[in-house]
Amino acid sequence: MIAFSSKNFQELTTQELYQVLALRAEVFVVEQNCPYQDVDGKDPKSIHVLGYLDNQLVAYARLLEQGISYKDYASIGRVVTSPSVRGKSYGHALVDFSIAVCKKNFPGQAVKISAQAHLEKFYNEHGFKATGESYLEDDIPHIGMILA
Repeated sequence: MIAFSSKNFQELTTQELYQVLALRAEVFVVEQNCPYQDVDGKDPKSIHVLGYLDNQLVAYARLLEQGISYKDYASIGRVVTSPSVRGKSYGHALVDFSIAVCKKNFPGQAVKISAQAHLEKFYNEHGFKATGESYLEDDIPHIGMILA
């Protein structure tokens, strides 16, 4: 069973931070063949959601309060599951846990995400609604989505 926790940046151990950066690089840089600046200065301002299975980090997201990524919205970003656990609904559990942590830590703040366009239906299942047209972010089609 996957076990989720949330920590601010200062609470992360060096081992946890290493695992986070390794998982993000494995999926966003290597698997998606997308060289981009992952270390963007937002991690120290984030709440980090960690999903462990058998002592291995297999799911992750970072949460930011209103005004950091979006002027009028809190945000959930860097949502990722390890290729080794795909198809087991851990992504859904990760998003549900992330939404709950946002509600607890950022009460009353609507949440905005920049979702890869092919995941629009996935995020619809969690209450997110598309806003605006799709756009390219790092050469990958994305769409803005809001959870009121």
